[in-house]
Amino acid sequence: MISQPSRHCTVELQALPSRIGQVRRIVSAQLRYWHLDPLVDLAELGITELLTNVHRHAEPDKMCTVEMELLKERLTLSVYDHDPRLPVVRATDSFATCGRGLAMVAAVSESWGVRPHGADGKVVWFTLPAPSPAATPPPPPVYGATATLCAGTPERPLSERAPARSAVAG
Repeated sequence: MISQPSRHCTVELQALPSRIGQVRRIVSAQLRYWHLDPLVDLAELGITELLTNVHRHAEPDKMCTVEMELLKERLTLSVYDHDPRLPVVRATDSFATCGRGLAMVAAVSESWGVRPHGADGKVVWFTLPAPSPAATPPPPPVYGATATLCAGTPERPLSERAPARSAVAG
């Protein structure tokens, strides 16, 4: 089930390898919808690591919930599972091929953590700084109009301009 109020999105799934890829695509699409394209790669990396941990370590099942929430200028991504055991971050060398997931999440995120969730579960989360809406580029112009035709300038307000002509014949 997917619910998508304005700045909140949750996805429930069984953390299997095929589903992890699907959730990565959902996270990417949702962030693009929110105009947070610069965060896509980091969010996908973090969610992939957290879901892989659920797949490898969670007991008694692999069911979990991914939650994305955008509040002010911070994106929080969380994974809830049914295993009450809290993860342990181990010191690993740079050549290790496993056991580095939470260290990678810590390295790419602004903050991260883990806490118990209910009697039989936990949530692992991380945050990314979200660009302010003013820093997000405007959508592309419609019907081939240029940005200067779409916006007024101090020298000539939009109300004094001739309407832009469409390059599309109709």
